[in-house]
Amino acid sequence: MKRREQSQTEQLKQALAERDAQLQEARTRLAAVEDSTSLQVGRALTAAAKRPGRSLVRLPRDLYRLWRRSGTTQHVQRRRPGAEPVRSFDADRQEARLLSGMVGSSEDLLVAATVVGSAIQDAVSPYLRSVPLRPHDAQIVMDGVDVDLVLVSSSAAAAGSPWAHVGDPAAADRTRALHWVLESAAARGIPTVLLDDAPAPPALRGLGFDRVHRGDAGVPLHLFNPVAADLTPGPKAVFVRGTPQDPVPEVLTELDAGVVDADSPGLADALRAANVAVVPAFPTEDTRLRRRAWACGTGVITHSAVPNAANPHAEALAVSVPRMRAERVTPSAMRLRLRKVFLEEATPVRLAGILGDLDFPPGTPGSELPLRGRSVAVLADPAGEPDADLLAADLTGAVLRPTEVVVPHAASRLPGIQRLRAEGITVRTVRFSAPDTPAELTRNTPGAPVPRVGGLGPDRWAALAERATAPWAHLWTGPVSRTRLADLVCAVECSDADAVGASTGEGHAPGPGSPLDGAGERGFFDRPDTVAPQYVFVSEVVPELARTHLVRRGWNPDEWNRRGARLLALGPDHGPAGPDADDEDAVYNSTDASTGAVG
Repeated sequence: MKRREQSQTEQLKQALAERDAQLQEARTRLAAVEDSTSLQVGRALTAAAKRPGRSLVRLPRDLYRLWRRSGTTQHVQRRRPGAEPVRSFDADRQEARLLSGMVGSSEDLLVAATVVGSAIQDAVSPYLRSVPLRPHDAQIVMDGVDVDLVLVSSSAAAAGSPWAHVGDPAAADRTRALHWVLESAAARGIPTVLLDDAPAPPALRGLGFDRVHRGDAGVPLHLFNPVAADLTPGPKAVFVRGTPQDPVPEVLTELDAGVVDADSPGLADALRAANVAVVPAFPTEDTRLRRRAWACGTGVITHSAVPNAANPHAEALAVSVPRMRAERVTPSAMRLRLRKVFLEEATPVRLAGILGDLDFPPGTPGSELPLRGRSVAVLADPAGEPDADLLAADLTGAVLRPTEVVVPHAASRLPGIQRLRAEGITVRTVRFSAPDTPAELTRNTPGAPVPRVGGLGPDRWAALAERATAPWAHLWTGPVSRTRLADLVCAVECSDADAVGASTGEGHAPGPGSPLDGAGERGFFDRPDTVAPQYVFVSEVVPELARTHLVRRGWNPDEWNRRGARLLALGPDHGPAGPDADDEDAVYNSTDASTGAVG
């Protein structure tokens, strides 16, 4: 973790070190005075004067002993307890960890002091290094930890939270502690943000935040995703209540629909288990529940408890729920919706937007760090100018552009690679052999043997990965669709897999009696007519995207699973049946429905 020049923490540590040095010097001088012969002679004379009887008889003997010891005899000075306190770097680091609750630090994450609700804490955990503050230790933690951001949410003021009712005059102690945190952050130049995601006392917004964001932290795809949707038991329809007091429509009870609260910890599992979710109608700016349902692979029906005057032809729940339950959601439509959430409303995107205009102290990387986990290095070995042109066309037209491209040094002179440089994409080169060897000089010569695209061995991919700096590596072996890279990165963000790619067709077929046997009756991804599995962990894949450090090992991809890597299968691209593949709004509208009065 970076250290700012002369920060408040460093000044306190320096002052404490100076005080310890002064105290040690004083103890050394005091020990020297107490061990001096002059002081001991003075003590013997004083004792003889106070008690002349027996002390006068012992005085000559005591003086003689002092004279003998003050000569050439050297005595070993025993160290007094506490005279030389020894502190190691490891001890200081352990104290800092215990103080802040941090188990480590990373330069790829912003360090945020958080006063947030449990849902926000779970959402931002993979994208921020969180240092939770509590009312009783907020001042100690803020003084002892160098943070980049103070993040507060209105949901932290909910009942049962350590910061319950903060901002209310009845909770003056908590309000005073949070106000001190904000003042300390302002004095140190640390930006402060309030996520207004829940009802809270009005005084909370008036404490002086640098930014107040109306809404939550976006959709955390590591929590709301379609992975293992067919393994989650539950009813085919679920009613999501905004509050526990919302009545459940009688028609849903007759249809055996489940019920789950919007703030329930089991919301993601309930959405994954259902084919359709009935959610309350929200204003147009609040689509939190619908986006989460789409990310879990669930169709959405919005309804209102009052007659819908704006849409008098809206279907009733008795019609829309069975219709939506009977509809088949294709993998392509599912991927379109999930991709839209990934690109526009996922948690790292929301955090980057919130932090975009804040003034961070000098030396702080800033708002781009939440998106650091999406950085991709494309590893490629174009065999000639046509392959380099295909590579340039793929990457410049991609929905999610890579951070960098790594190619062999001999390919860096190709026009396609030069085009990538002109488009602002960083290009790094690697020499597979000594420079200017005949193999490199004749690589693009007509008649020379041209290696097959994608024919590199693990050692060649490892050599390319050594030059990459991004956390993810895309093994480019040929032309792909403009959305393929975005789908791959979305898949690993949803599943935390180590590698994702097309399944080899082995190890994923459900056997008799397995949880997947017969799941095609209500499953979205593993239907009997689906050739390739979607968002399913398997034992072997043809890797398309993998962690860069895994590719650097030079292992055979067939051995990755046996070496502890988690492999996720993602089927090939398919065009959606119905709406145009490029018209994502059409897919949204085709998988959403609205209802009028319920009763």
